[in-house]
Amino acid sequence: MFQTPEEAAQQAIENDVHIVGVSSQAAGHKTLVPQLIASLREQGAEEIIVICGGVIPPKDYDQLRADGVAAIFGPGTNIPEAAEEVLGLIG
Repeated sequence: MFQTPEEAAQQAIENDVHIVGVSSQAAGHKTLVPQLIASLREQGAEEIIVICGGVIPPKDYDQLRADGVAAIFGPGTNIPEAAEEVLGLIG
């Protein structure tokens, strides 16, 4: 879905989700993901976990983690391993 970070945060809160997954195909991860995390925090929903996937250069992983991203799944990710990691984040 194409939403602003604020709209995505609001929808996540309204739907009582545990995790928001962001798929980046156009380098939006460096600006949009930090904005999403900030919006969740501003709205008192810092417990909602943010994960990322898509075409994200490994050199950006450390910054995303510092911004609050809990997991990053790049191209070639093993799906069962990713699912296990996501379930571990929820648990």
